[in-house]
Amino acid sequence: MNVLKRPLVTEKYTAMNEVGKYAFEVEKKANKVEIKKAVEKLYGVTVTNVATMRSIGKVKTKYTKSGSVTGRTSLIKKAIVTLKEGEMIDFYSGI
Repeated sequence: MNVLKRPLVTEKYTAMNEVGKYAFEVEKKANKVEIKKAVEKLYGVTVTNVATMRSIGKVKTKYTKSGSVTGRTSLIKKAIVTLKEGEMIDFYSGI
């Protein structure tokens, strides 16, 4: 099971990269220890802190010719990872 799904690269999380914090979307059942080990193994950095949060899916309604269709977006779990001072992760190195 791969714990990390993808890095979250938004304007808010990119600003947090300046102070050594990085955001990832992770598996729903992953815990902080597993997340820490996965980031350290994948990127070769030292993790000092991991904060997790669950983002509950929102109800969305789409209006079509045949009526309205209601659904829900999926639940995701995010992790904010703080690195040791002086270390960084470069997400764009392979592009």
